[in-house]
Amino acid sequence: MRADPGRSLFAAWVMDVETRKKRILYRAHHRGTKESDVIVGGFFDARTPSLMPSDLDDADRVLDLLDADLMDWIIKKATVPNEVRSALLDELVAYGRAKG
Repeated sequence: MRADPGRSLFAAWVMDVETRKKRILYRAHHRGTKESDVIVGGFFDARTPSLMPSDLDDADRVLDLLDADLMDWIIKKATVPNEVRSALLDELVAYGRAKG
């Protein structure tokens, strides 16, 4: 389910908060599918400005998830597994369902 499990830990050590937010927005808009770009990008456009520094690791973890998994959860084809569930992911899924 995660494309690169070690990347978010690296980001936490090297980048300042504003740089990480810009990186999060870039990753949210460059997902690989147009549908994911619109839903994930739109969600993070609205949510990133209010992310606290403590939320940035969670945002990176959400963005590490595969588009296919995210879309399956949004369209209710599958349920979000407990091991990846977080408040931010729940918000993204609810956002995607409202847009869908």
